[in-house]
Amino acid sequence: MNPGTPFILVLGGGGMKGLAHVGVLQALLERGHRPSHLVGSSVGALVGAAWAAGMDVPRLREMAIALRRKDVFVVAHADMAFKRMRSPALFRREPLEDLIAALLGDATFQQLDPPMVVNTVDINSGMQVFWGLPGLDEVRVAEAVFASCALPGYLPPREIRGRFYVDGATTDNLPIGAARVLGTEMIVAADVSASSALREDTQEEGFARVFGRATEIAMQTTLELRLRAWDRPPIYYIHPRVEHVSLFSFEHLREVVEEGYRATIAALDRPEQWPEPGASGVYPRRKVIVRVQRERCIGCGACLVQAPQGMFVLDSEGKAVVTTPEQEWNPTDGGFIRQCPTYAISARPAPVAAAETRRRSG
Repeated sequence: MNPGTPFILVLGGGGMKGLAHVGVLQALLERGHRPSHLVGSSVGALVGAAWAAGMDVPRLREMAIALRRKDVFVVAHADMAFKRMRSPALFRREPLEDLIAALLGDATFQQLDPPMVVNTVDINSGMQVFWGLPGLDEVRVAEAVFASCALPGYLPPREIRGRFYVDGATTDNLPIGAARVLGTEMIVAADVSASSALREDTQEEGFARVFGRATEIAMQTTLELRLRAWDRPPIYYIHPRVEHVSLFSFEHLREVVEEGYRATIAALDRPEQWPEPGASGVYPRRKVIVRVQRERCIGCGACLVQAPQGMFVLDSEGKAVVTTPEQEWNPTDGGFIRQCPTYAISARPAPVAAAETRRRSG
C-alpha cells in the first residue's frame, strides 16, 4: 500500500486483546498511512475513538499498557447479592464509564478526526445500529462507545434515546459492512478474535470464562462466513497473533500492543501481497495444498458439512477425498480443518515455481 492510498480502518472487538489496535495504529501512522474513516466494535471502538478525539498514539500506548483490572472490571457485588438472577451484569458500569470519560470527555461525532462509526446492537430488537452515520451522529461518542463495549452479561446495556444497546460484536465483531456504506477503495481490517486457538480446561475456570469462550467461538464462526462471501471493496486482513490471550487477561498488555505493531509492520513490508486497484475479495492470499490422511479418516462427513460445497467427496471406501488439492486461500479460509474430529485434514504451502521465485527476488 502506497502512502496516500485511501482506506477505511476497521477495528474489531476482543476484550483486552483489542489493545493490539494501539500497535496497529502506531505502525500505520509511522509508515504514513492515515485512514480516511474508522469503524470500530467494542474495544476497537474505544481505541479508535480515543485516537480520533485527539489522543496521540504514544499517550494511548502508555495508558493501554498501564491498565489494571480495577480500571475496567469490578464485580457488581451489591446487584448480585440483592437482585441475584435479575442483576443487569457481572461487572459494575462505573469503572469503564470513568475510563471512557478520561479518553473521550464530551466529544461528539462531528468533532472526531478522522470520522468514526461505532457498532452497537439494540438488545430488545436485535437491530444493528452504527452511531456516527448520518442521522446517528449527534449523540456523545462516549455513550456509543460504552454501548459497543457492553458485552451482554458482563456489562449492563447502555440507554441511548430511550433504547438499550450492547456490544456490536453480538452480531458483527468485525463490522466491515459499515465500511462499505461509507465508500472506499480499500478496507484494512484488524481482527483480534480467537481464531482456532486451542484452550485447555476452560470448563474448570467458571461460568464467566466458559461464556466468554463460547462468545469467541460464535464471533469467529460468523466472521468466517461473512468474509467467505465478501466481494468489494477489497479487504486487507491483519490478524495479530493474540488468540492465546483470554478476553479479560491483564497479564499480557504490553505483549498485545507490541504484537499489533509487529503484525502491521510485517504486512506493510510485503507490498506484493496487497490488493491492486479494482481488486475484489480478502487479502493477503497464499497457495496451499490440502491433503487427507486416509489412515486417520473415519468417513464421518464433517468436512462435507464444514468446507465449501464440493471441496470434499467420499470415495467408494467412505474416505474423504479433496477434489481440488491446490487452492488459493485468504487468511480466513481453512476453518474446516479444525472441525475434523481425527485431525485427518492438513494444508501446506504450495511449492513456489522457479519463475515466481525469480520474480519475488528480482
